[in-house]
Amino acid sequence: MIVYGKQICRYLMDRHPGLIRRFLLAREVERKIFAEIGRMGKPIERIDAKRAQALSKGGNHQGWLCEIAPYRYASVSQLKDSDFLVVLAGLTDIGNIGAIVRSAYALGADGLVVAGIKHLQSEGVVRTSAGAMFDLPVALAPNLLDLLNELKQAGFFLYGAGMEGESIETVEMVPKRVLVLGSEGSGIPKRAMEKMDEIVTIEMARPFDSLNVSAAAAILIYRMGHA
Repeated sequence: MIVYGKQICRYLMDRHPGLIRRFLLAREVERKIFAEIGRMGKPIERIDAKRAQALSKGGNHQGWLCEIAPYRYASVSQLKDSDFLVVLAGLTDIGNIGAIVRSAYALGADGLVVAGIKHLQSEGVVRTSAGAMFDLPVALAPNLLDLLNELKQAGFFLYGAGMEGESIETVEMVPKRVLVLGSEGSGIPKRAMEKMDEIVTIEMARPFDSLNVSAAAAILIYRMGHA
């Protein structure tokens, strides 16, 4: 698995060096940093710009690429002892998923489940989460309704994000809780929404229909993480 960009490679060096298999450098780096890389004892390969562009699929690699161990997803059962989980119901945009993972980790969620899809492009989510995906347990659940039933049986209270609901500012949170977020286009599917224990919304200061899902997620996670 290849990740790229100076920020993500440095994050892995500082927090998860054991995941790095080798460095692929397309530019000269500062002598101090190069010495730091050398002390890690990982193979270092110099590559040309053409290969770097191919490995990064045209992304902004900044001359930094790392080959790392494949990402290992958590299981839903491993998350059942958590207090606060985030469930993404049918989201497929890698940028939004990565941004929500980043917010979930920074703002106090214990884990995140991407539900309703069978496969997820791990490399893209790792990159857009700025590495937070390695510190926040992330699970996949192909069947959203089965997941919600499983979480309710484990004692979780389900809060669904929707346009019609109680303001997140006034809701009293229960200790064991799940925030369910739907896709920007269609929101939480109707059958899944029927399983919610409460619907929460963000009151707008001005007449406007909605926020980007990752922006809305950050606000809701912050409120629910500090309940």
